[in-house]
Amino acid sequence: MHAVVMQSLEEYLSGTLNPVAQREIEAHLKSCDLCRGEIRSMQEVSELFGSLRSEEAVVPSPGFYARVVQEVEQQTAAPTLANLFGLDLAFGRRLVFACLLTLAVLGTYLVSRETAYSAGPSPETIMAQQDSPAFDSAPAPDNMLVTLTSYDH
Repeated sequence: MHAVVMQSLEEYLSGTLNPVAQREIEAHLKSCDLCRGEIRSMQEVSELFGSLRSEEAVVPSPGFYARVVQEVEQQTAAPTLANLFGLDLAFGRRLVFACLLTLAVLGTYLVSRETAYSAGPSPETIMAQQDSPAFDSAPAPDNMLVTLTSYDH
């Protein structure tokens, strides 16, 4: 019976419960301390919320809304950096995007044309030269291993 009472407590407290269900709940409340305590705590909370309400409705004076609208219209927007140069925000975003795109294209071009820093022979070149000795004193395979180990450093 607790579940039925707990589900319809709100209707019971507000007085919107049908008479048959209300009699059942009242009969249950006579025998159940837990549900009576729940009802008491809900009534206390309801009274606390009721005390927060103001007895008088605050009605603004005549012309209040007109004065507020007039005050808002008279205020000017705070100056920003974009307003200082006469730029709108969409144009500024486009300008930043164009600058970044130009920087990326120029950076790619400079990196692809960089030839001043040669890293030395590639491992493929060294492997291709394994049959011809680079030094007369060492055989070609030994010379290749020395060259490859020095390449990693």
